[in-house]
Amino acid sequence: RMSVVAVNNLTGEKLLFLKGATERVVPCCTGRQDGEFTTAIESDDLQAYLDPRIQDMARDGLRVLSIAYRHLTEEESQKDMNKADREGVELNMTFLGLVGIYDPPRPESLPSVMECYRAGIQVTMLTGDHPATAAAIARQVGILQSEDEPENDSHVAVTMGQLVMTAREFDSLSDEEIDALPELPHVIARCSPDTKVKMIQAMHRRNGIVAMTGDGVNDSPSLKFADVGIAMGLSGSDVAKQASEIILTDDNFATIVRAIREGRRIFNNIQRFCCVLVGGNVAELICLLFGLAFRDKLNETVFPLSPVAILVNNLLTGTPPAMALGLEKAWPTIMDEPPRPPTSGLFSWEVQADIVFYGFAIGLLSISNFWLIISGFGDGNMAEHCNKGYTEECDLVFRARGAVFATLTLGILLHAYNCRRIRGPMWNWNMLKRFHENKFLLGGFISGTILCLLCMYVPGLNTSVLKMKGISWEWGVVLITLLVFLILSELYKFGKRRLLKPLTVATEKQVRLQRIWTENTLTSLNNGLEK
Repeated sequence: RMSVVAVNNLTGEKLLFLKGATERVVPCCTGRQDGEFTTAIESDDLQAYLDPRIQDMARDGLRVLSIAYRHLTEEESQKDMNKADREGVELNMTFLGLVGIYDPPRPESLPSVMECYRAGIQVTMLTGDHPATAAAIARQVGILQSEDEPENDSHVAVTMGQLVMTAREFDSLSDEEIDALPELPHVIARCSPDTKVKMIQAMHRRNGIVAMTGDGVNDSPSLKFADVGIAMGLSGSDVAKQASEIILTDDNFATIVRAIREGRRIFNNIQRFCCVLVGGNVAELICLLFGLAFRDKLNETVFPLSPVAILVNNLLTGTPPAMALGLEKAWPTIMDEPPRPPTSGLFSWEVQADIVFYGFAIGLLSISNFWLIISGFGDGNMAEHCNKGYTEECDLVFRARGAVFATLTLGILLHAYNCRRIRGPMWNWNMLKRFHENKFLLGGFISGTILCLLCMYVPGLNTSVLKMKGISWEWGVVLITLLVFLILSELYKFGKRRLLKPLTVATEKQVRLQRIWTENTLTSLNNGLEK
């Protein structure tokens, strides 16, 4: 509650006005204004008289303030009221009436809460409002559904349902009693700073990751105690901002939801980045290791790629596609996934398996082309000193290196498209129509292919620097090998979809939240069709 002293400029008389929550103002009153007269009334009787009217106003989502006043005595008027004891001054007040303030939720609040439910995120309201007001606002923004509405909310002291509590009711519960609840309250009214901290502790005991928003000084303990404290940038106090990890510059809850979506996108893109970059390096390593088995007439190793060709291949297939995947847009289903367990790291077991599988597949297919062109379709002659320079005898080895370079380069570039979806099919008609969506990846693929051809066919650069030669009929072998790689990739993903459990399994609570989102979405669609 808050009190101020006003001066009547005509008479010079001073009056004390008091405003605040009804349960804080009523104990200070000994009468109520009835027209021009003042009627004496006990605090309990006044509270009972006001409760039905407060409930009616609160059900409409109004924030209810009570107003009271009294005339200051001549002795009190001479004192400095800023230094007076409030408890001794705010007495014998006359109750004037109730004021209902309507602060409508932002239009984007309901869609944002529904988006949280879709993602398996529970939204909880901790507010200082009247319980009925809090419940009404919670229903407007979707925190409470029709099935959560209390059966009996006729009085402030009556529990409004397991999902709606007052701070007094929640604070009276022990930790064991709170942990025994099937579900924590979705709304706590008349909330104090200690109540907010107690709720965060209860969520932590249920292995929850808690993000807390606040703007006042009283919110600083809960902002500090939460896993992620989010302070309001426009209306927040300096203390709240210092206690938080994130400052919300526009004070908009929808921005938090967009940040969650963006965080999921960034995490997935980093995984894609690592899968392409490390998988490509594994492919090169496998190709070079198996290449040590090839010997010429002098029993010297014949490299499947020269050192300079390896560096060029790294330049074409490393940074451009990996960086392009870092800019991949969020897939439409990204918010359908339940929250990721906090124990799961960047290099999950599946990402590691993908790196090994794709790396071995590209590397083995590349080195197999080297063998096919030399020994399968050729005479197996590896000549002498082909690692040093080009001779007529080394023509077959140089063309085989060209095939390896083309297979390895194009294979890793296609692998970048594989990584756009960890488990979903990538090489069907629906996804081919979306081949151009990531313009950076498409640009990297086209530029990498053109540079690959230039390296193979520019005279002098190919034979003298890169120690390889342009190919002709060998392109048939390269294209067949790339087709085999794409088929193996789709079979690998198909096997993962059929044999492995989903990466994130929704809990019963998350399934319920997603069902709420689905029901609200269908209701909105039906309402739109009716209009």
